[in-house]
Amino acid sequence: MPFHFLQSKAARTLSLAQVFRMTDQEAETAFRSVRWPETQGEPVCVHCGGVDAYDCRRPNGAPRFRCRACGKDFSITSGTLFASHKLPLRGYLAAIAVFCNEVKGKSALALSRDLGIAHKSAWVLLHKLREAMAAELKGRVIGGEGKVAEVDGGYFGGYIKPANIRENRRDRRRFRNQNGKRKVVVVVRERGGNSVPAVFKSEAKAMAFLRAHVAKGTILNADEAGSWEELHKRYEVRRINHEEAYSLDGACTNWAEEFFSRMRRAEIGHHHHIAGAYLLRYAQEASWREDNRRSSNGEQVDRLAGLAMKQKPSVDFSGYWQRHIQG
Repeated sequence: MPFHFLQSKAARTLSLAQVFRMTDQEAETAFRSVRWPETQGEPVCVHCGGVDAYDCRRPNGAPRFRCRACGKDFSITSGTLFASHKLPLRGYLAAIAVFCNEVKGKSALALSRDLGIAHKSAWVLLHKLREAMAAELKGRVIGGEGKVAEVDGGYFGGYIKPANIRENRRDRRRFRNQNGKRKVVVVVRERGGNSVPAVFKSEAKAMAFLRAHVAKGTILNADEAGSWEELHKRYEVRRINHEEAYSLDGACTNWAEEFFSRMRRAEIGHHHHIAGAYLLRYAQEASWREDNRRSSNGEQVDRLAGLAMKQKPSVDFSGYWQRHIQG
């Protein structure tokens, strides 16, 4: 009986036991190699770009360097998503490993228990990792001449609790009975390739997004929803009526449905609530996980750590603890 990739040895190249057995020096070396690969881990000043820096950490203190060119101090995480960090570097490496090991997502409550940190710290850290994932999706264009992609939408949020008495209940599917908080995640996914999600009030609002992120010449698959009629003006579109079949005459949206399957399971099994201002971040996480599902966990950890160290301080969560940003 064939094994799924996730059950194979090739999918397991890093274990949490390895991370927790690391010394502080080994964790520092790992982060230095990710932060400064061009100099084989030798520090590069984040202020002036100088490569002549020396170690000026205090005894038993966190790694810190001083640039001989400009005289300013900096650390391995200065100017990155992990700037002004409180956890030791080994803790961040463990957090990334735990996050990547979960196939459908990791809740902040579970991570706070795993690492012994406050729930708020875990919640902010996870959103910073999602922000790093989003950087890889920025500006991505799907498809091309002769390539096949799928587009679909899934609605999240805006839950309205039904009335207790049956006669007082309303049809929550009707627009007039909704609260306006419900949004649609639209994903376009290339078969055998990558995906890009976005969030809108309705599927019809996604046309500009699709024109920008789907290359000309792409063969698009979509369901029979009226929202996708405009796609015919720009692309060759194959439509599938899901009331008749899931796949028929080469048309289907099963790859896009796989994305929503992962995202729904993440919502139900881990997060319970992924709507509102952070819905896009959860969608980008689901997209990144789908696109990297055939990479080993060690490769995913290296990739995500590299993305986090290349990004500037968080646009959403810098100053969160100091109440500069209200979550």
